[in-house]
Amino acid sequence: MNADGPLLSANQGLKSSFGAMVKAGVESIRSAFYWGQMQPYASFADVPTGQRSLFTDVGGVPTDFSTTDRLVGAAARRQLSILPVVLYAPQWDAVHPSDFGSPPRDPVAYGRYVAALAARYGPNGTFWTDNPSVPKVPIRDWQIWNEPDATKYWSDQPFVDGYVALLKVAHSALKAVDPGAQVVLAGFPSRSWVSLARLYAAGAGPYFDVVGIHPFTLPVSNVLRILTTDRKVMAQHNDSSKPIYITETSWPSAKGKTSFRYGFEVTEAGQAKKARQLLNTLASVYSRYHVERLYWYTWLSLDSSTESPFDYAGLLKVGSGGKVVQKPALKSFKRAALRIEGCKAKRLVATSCIP
Repeated sequence: MNADGPLLSANQGLKSSFGAMVKAGVESIRSAFYWGQMQPYASFADVPTGQRSLFTDVGGVPTDFSTTDRLVGAAARRQLSILPVVLYAPQWDAVHPSDFGSPPRDPVAYGRYVAALAARYGPNGTFWTDNPSVPKVPIRDWQIWNEPDATKYWSDQPFVDGYVALLKVAHSALKAVDPGAQVVLAGFPSRSWVSLARLYAAGAGPYFDVVGIHPFTLPVSNVLRILTTDRKVMAQHNDSSKPIYITETSWPSAKGKTSFRYGFEVTEAGQAKKARQLLNTLASVYSRYHVERLYWYTWLSLDSSTESPFDYAGLLKVGSGGKVVQKPALKSFKRAALRIEGCKAKRLVATSCIP
């Protein structure tokens, strides 16, 4: 399950939200670890005097682990694994400092950041020694950026050479800290097989362990067509043994509600039907396509925008007065997920199945 947006705002309790996810059959969450927020200053000399105590010294770079500590701790208490998607260059290392989608100017600085994350949350991480009462659920998978084929996330196109340079540095940095860490390729939407072929041609193959894709499409059957095409590209490059993670997909219940449309918007009833069809379809073919994980986008949305369809992607929505309301898709998702896991119900930890 993707955990972002209003779920992570100050007024939403992670403990209760993650408990509800577990009961719905969620076993892993995907969440953004924003480099620019955690390392907003290049050195302590740049930090305002009154704020220096908020930061940890990581190789001379002030680092604020408070947001990710909160997230990792809450997830670990529910035995939920985390897939961080690591992105967003700070202004001091951005090619275009005012642009959220700017690629990093120096990939080595990004490498030091992901190494610091692995040293904090990996199997020998300081988070676990600093918090001995928290069940140890180390992070072993790290997704390197998000959708770099889109200017929203990687402003300088074509993205391939710059992204491969970043991927290579991140791979080396992560493996140095945790040799068992898995490097997950950025999720690619639209024509993911085209991006994948370009990455292989640029020599990216040795630098990732898992392929990430975002198969957004109206017919559920097209998800299998996308997987088939991506698998053909992987086979052409002798990479068939690597797994695929679907790190984002969904059908926003935005039909008729927004001025902009992607073409896969549905009603709330349609969203429930698509969620059920997707999980049931993938459950029957996951071994054929070597799909190890599926992350729905997203758990909670505002369902209020007149422009953005993804504002309606949640299985739950924020209703009037800030009250969280379940959408029909949650029930469909829960029924399908628990059936696939062989559970009638789950207690408040992801590993606890009631057969």
